[in-house]
Amino acid sequence: MSEKPQSQYQQAGVDIDKGNAFVKAIKNIVTSTHQPAVINEIGGFSSLYSLEKNAYDAPVLVSSTDGVGTKLAIAQLCGKHDTIGIDLVAMCVNDVIVSGAKPLFFLDYFSVGKLDLEIATDVVRGISEGCRQAQCSLVGGETAEMPGLYRPGDYDLAGFVTGIVDRKNIIDGSRIKAGDKIIGLASNGLHSNGFSLVRKVCFSDLGLTVDSYIDSLSSSLGKELLKPTRIYVRTILAALQYGMIHGMIHNTGGGFYDNIPRVLPQGCMAIIDKSAWDCPPIFSFLAANGQISEQEMFRTFNMGIGFMIVVDEKEVAEVLRQCKAFEEHATVIGEIVSRKPHEAEVVITSKND
Repeated sequence: MSEKPQSQYQQAGVDIDKGNAFVKAIKNIVTSTHQPAVINEIGGFSSLYSLEKNAYDAPVLVSSTDGVGTKLAIAQLCGKHDTIGIDLVAMCVNDVIVSGAKPLFFLDYFSVGKLDLEIATDVVRGISEGCRQAQCSLVGGETAEMPGLYRPGDYDLAGFVTGIVDRKNIIDGSRIKAGDKIIGLASNGLHSNGFSLVRKVCFSDLGLTVDSYIDSLSSSLGKELLKPTRIYVRTILAALQYGMIHGMIHNTGGGFYDNIPRVLPQGCMAIIDKSAWDCPPIFSFLAANGQISEQEMFRTFNMGIGFMIVVDEKEVAEVLRQCKAFEEHATVIGEIVSRKPHEAEVVITSKND
């Protein structure tokens, strides 16, 4: 039997049949994340999600969108694409839980020059795993084949999440006061920030490859750099039930210096004790080999703390217990104090100094 002749669109680089085959290939992967509120299957023009009646007195929808930046380049160098989707989900859902919102559903945007079914399916597997960890449904997305826009093998990802919170339960930092304590939740390494600097130091300056074994990391460089971003949803949703949280910070791009002020009320400052936790070795490796100042490290990277919770001093023990129950490595890393107009909003110090 002769092969079906290519259409002019295929000759131009876009294969509609392959796109349809991809949707069929991922259908079971995607539907495995669906909760009862999802009321249609993938493949339609839009996704339908039913909000429970009377579940909220004054429901507020909370949305966020993000990508994973140049960490995508590491996945491509390693030829490993089944965890980058976890990063994508994490970067979005960790943002919405800062407001106290429960993630409901997630959509992705996957753009590529030429669709590779195996790579694309691995990416969706990671997104689905991230959604399971975040207890939200992957309800749809868009796969765009755009020949000529990307180099061979390159692709890009974006994610979109919608969550929900009762208006009276929104966490916005307004309850933060002097005397509150800051609890830090451990990161899983670099997460998804600072990779342009990471790539410069590791590949351009040091001439390493993703296969280079780094003794101080007890790992190949690629394996360390691809550790997926930790998803904190289950831990935070459990702690929120007790109404103890005054504010939260997702420690992403901008690090401590830029992210903490986003939730601080006027007249407050955060004192962070850098000796309160063990910083993962990847950060000291980058600082030493890239000759990066401590201030830039704490502004570019999470330094081993992926999420922060601000609570009243009396509630510290209970919040730490909640974190431990969900296998989080959590510790008190700082406190809130009164701030004068000329003082910085974030001060990083060490009790060991």
